[in-house]
Amino acid sequence: MNTPPADTTRHFPYFSDEHELLRRQIRRFIEERVKPDADAWEEAGYTPREILREMGELGFLGIRYQPEYGGSALDTLATVVLAEELGRSSYGGFAITVLVHTDMASPHLFHAGSRDQLGRYMPDIIAGRRIAAVAMTEPGAGSDLASMRTSARRDGKGWRLNGTKMFITNGVRGDIYFVAAKTGGPGRNRNVSMFIVEKGAPGFTVSRTLKKHGWLSSDTAELAFEDCFVPDENLLGEEGRGFYALMKNLQNERIVLSAQAIGEASKAIEITLDWVTQREAFGEPLWQKQAIRQRLAMLSAKVEAARAFIYNIAWRDSLGHQVTKEVSMLKALCGTLVNEVMFDCVQFHGGMGYMRESAIERMARDARVQAIGGGATEVMLEEVAKRLA
Repeated sequence: MNTPPADTTRHFPYFSDEHELLRRQIRRFIEERVKPDADAWEEAGYTPREILREMGELGFLGIRYQPEYGGSALDTLATVVLAEELGRSSYGGFAITVLVHTDMASPHLFHAGSRDQLGRYMPDIIAGRRIAAVAMTEPGAGSDLASMRTSARRDGKGWRLNGTKMFITNGVRGDIYFVAAKTGGPGRNRNVSMFIVEKGAPGFTVSRTLKKHGWLSSDTAELAFEDCFVPDENLLGEEGRGFYALMKNLQNERIVLSAQAIGEASKAIEITLDWVTQREAFGEPLWQKQAIRQRLAMLSAKVEAARAFIYNIAWRDSLGHQVTKEVSMLKALCGTLVNEVMFDCVQFHGGMGYMRESAIERMARDARVQAIGGGATEVMLEEVAKRLA
């Protein structure tokens, strides 16, 4: 079965020739530079930084950022193109390594950084010379960010950070970390600040590398801060406004994760269609079984509907519309749908779908976290429900 052409979004009015060119370039890079070696990255437990450098040289890491820092100044739709194509790579660990760098960590610097901070860090991030990570989640505070315990107290011309961060993507090989910490003040949401912490800062250690169910080619770490000194010039944005910065960027993060999930789901259906049209059982291809082809038809319909929803929300976001409710809907929908797709795709592969040599086995493992990371499905549905009444 032939792979569909890269310009599959041509029938959507939101996309320009520039978007379609970007899609083709990313897809070509993945075919030529990622897929030949990605199995080795899965075994190693990380994506080599050289790959991010190459992506930086091609302009993939600064899609939304200003040209003065090396970016392209494109829109939310361009970010969706990147995330969807990375999802289609079938290697979720590689995809999330890149997307944390481009759309979950570095936006904190871009939106809140001083001119000095932007000039100091942004060019290297966009070029892929330094890898970015964001440290929010803690052992006892996941989706409930206001319950974090990591603290920062004043100490002369800086701050002392103390605490632990958990499940941090790019945590092992990161160079620049955007760390959330409590800085005092009234209210659960008014006492969080963001700090820039560089690898090697005294008192900051990567305490351990975490072993995961999926996303094996992304490194994930537990971070420890023990009286880690952070100078005043590394306070990111306003003191006490970090919670709102986190919430603002989670909107973008959830759009990105949804696009990645739909890229994964559509690729899984393509792979499974190839399998069922070639694999024979009881004297005929599996495709001849009505239950199988009708189920794949329904899954395809759901994926296409979710893709159209993503594109519409990205377009509205690029125009500056308020889409908080819709983004929560999107994240809940896509995180659930990609797992629904993977379940049936594994089933239709039979025993081969359970083998590590099968792409669909890896993709099913990788997809499971899509209903958890960036806002668990249940949390997203509560966010939607609050805005329905």
